[in-house]
This record gives sequence, structure tokens and C-alpha cells, in this order.
Amino acid sequence: MATLRDIKRRIVGVKNTQQITKAMKMVAAAKLRRAQNNVINARPYSDEIATLLSRLATGEDIPSNPFFEQREIRNVALVVITSDRGLCGAFNHNIIKEADRYIEEELKAEDIFYQVYCVGKKASDYFGTRDYPVFKSDVGLFTGLNYSSALEISNSVIPKFLDGTFDKVQFIYNSFVSIIQQKITLKQLLPIPFEKTDEEANDSNYIFEPDQKYIFEYLVPKHLKAQVWRALLESNAAELSARMTAMDNATTNAEELIKSLKLTYNKERQAAITKEILEIVSGANALKTST
Repeated sequence: MATLRDIKRRIVGVKNTQQITKAMKMVAAAKLRRAQNNVINARPYSDEIATLLSRLATGEDIPSNPFFEQREIRNVALVVITSDRGLCGAFNHNIIKEADRYIEEELKAEDIFYQVYCVGKKASDYFGTRDYPVFKSDVGLFTGLNYSSALEISNSVIPKFLDGTFDKVQFIYNSFVSIIQQKITLKQLLPIPFEKTDEEANDSNYIFEPDQKYIFEYLVPKHLKAQVWRALLESNAAELSARMTAMDNATTNAEELIKSLKLTYNKERQAAITKEILEIVSGANALKTST
């Protein structure tokens, strides 16, 4: 049985941990505001440039663009985006679990060769220490996330798609939905998925200058980089929201544990006092009997 001193030490230890989790929650909340604004600002641009591309993709020579080339899928690049640190609940576990599912059920089952691009230390630690073909790892991007990080990833996978090394490029990451919700996203970057609607096919009230094909080929690389940048921003905001929620839950659990320990401490203390009183009374009665 734990002594009163042991229980008191544990109460102090839990209080210290609670202060840390509360501080981490406040830091994550402060960073989340900026990250959330970045995501909200990036979404309209990435959505609009994708819509514009779909409107432009009506010329006869545009479908031959190499970024849209449909090939027999024999080699896939799987870009897995996780965080660099833990203490964010099931954020990283869910991403790695989905990546494993995709590899087992959709790649290995079809006998498709794949290579993993790890973004984030957690992905690098998991895939790099197991029997997975990893062709590159980027660690520390989220410490000072900027647009050059998206360019680095784009410059690593896009040329390999164009030269035929990869026939398909897939991204797996967490999208930011709300402070308490993140959504696992499996998104195809290349070849660029495109479905032309009837409305877009009939919409011809545009004058293109210098010409439709030139504008289309100019926008495609920008579209790809915008999608990569959005994936990083979404993952960053989702990570911060997951960490804030996890630290809030940890702080609440610490408070409940402290209450439970205090109750146990008071019970043990009361039992010790009662035992001492009984010993004193018993000793006094023994003295009276002997006299």
C-alpha cells in the first residue's frame, strides 16, 4: 500500500504534468489561429485554379499534355504527410494506418510497385525502420513551414512522373475540418484527375490571350504546386488542432486524477489518525486495568 508521502509526491508530479499540458494547449491554440487562417486563404486559390484548368481543357491538343497522361500503373509514389512531434492524439497513427491499408489493399493486392516519400519525422521513423521502399524523407518542414517546402516536394516527384519513373503520385494527409475534427485525405496529384462537366463543355464565353493552350500549360505547374502547398497547410492546421484537443483532454484527466489522489490521501490520513487514536485509547485502558 502506498504511504502518505508517496501519494503526496504523486499529486505534486501530476500537478507539474498538468501545468505542462496546459501550456502546450495554449501554445497549440495560439499557432492554430494562424494556421487556420492560412488554410482558409489557400483553399479558394487552389479550388479556383483547378476550376479554371477544367474550363481550359477543351482544346483538342490539350489532352495530350504530359501531366494528364494516363498510363498503365506499375510504379506509384506515395507521399505520406505526418507531424514531426507526438502528443497529438491519434493524428499520426490514423495517417500511418491509412497508408498501410492503401499499400496492402490497393498496391500489393494489384502487384504494383511503390515507393514512399516520408514528410514528417513520424512517417520517417515508421517507414524508415521497416521493410518499406523509401526514396526520400523530409523532416523538420513544419518547424518553419513556408512555400519553399512545397516547391521541394514538387521538384522531387513531378520530374519523376514526367520521366516515367512513377506512373502515379498519391498524397495521404489529414485535412483540417474543425478544431475537433480532422479528415484523412487520399488525393491523387498526378496524373491530374480531370472530369469535364456538361456545363464546362458548353461554357464558351471566353476570349483567350495569347491562346488557350499557352494559358493551360502555364497554369498546370502552378496548380500542382498549389495542391502540394495546400496539403502541407491542411496537415499543419490539423496537427495543431489535434494537439490542442489532446492536451486539453490530458489537462482534464490530470485534474480528475488529482481529485482522486487527494481523496485517497485524505482517506489514508484519516485512517492513520484513527489508528493512532485507537492505540492511545487502548494504551490508556491497559494502564487503568493494570492499576
